[in-house]
Amino acid sequence: MVKLALYFKAELENVTDVGPSNEAYEWHFKVKCNNCNEINENWVGVNQLASNDITGSRGSANFVMRCKFCKREASAQFDNTSIKPYTIENSGQFSQIAIIECRGLEFVDFDPRTGFKARGAESKTIFDDINLTLKEDWADYDEESGVPVGISEIMVKFERA
Repeated sequence: MVKLALYFKAELENVTDVGPSNEAYEWHFKVKCNNCNEINENWVGVNQLASNDITGSRGSANFVMRCKFCKREASAQFDNTSIKPYTIENSGQFSQIAIIECRGLEFVDFDPRTGFKARGAESKTIFDDINLTLKEDWADYDEESGVPVGISEIMVKFERA
């Protein structure tokens, strides 16, 4: 078992508290099997509210998969207390946004996609359903405070927690 911390980095313009819109957000990862070291070329969706049974165990996990190369089963479980938004104070620096307990697999990339939200730094206006697919930039205009808002230069990394 390994605990992986997901770190997020972006340049924020007049927004803060960037993160998933709600607990039902579908996280998208690239997965590497720890048994055969093959990386699945497809993105996999993981929902922190999901509960999937682990074969041969009484336990469950948010994500359970069988490697298509070596046929071993692997699983991942979010530490729900670790999920935090990315704030303007961290703009331009890596900051931890989640911890995931992995058994038999490791996540090697994260694609935020749709379903992120942010809050206007001055006006507190909520910007919902932000599309960050493939880590592309996002821009809008905060009419309440009269300033442009944006998220750019997105990067992610994983480290052992």
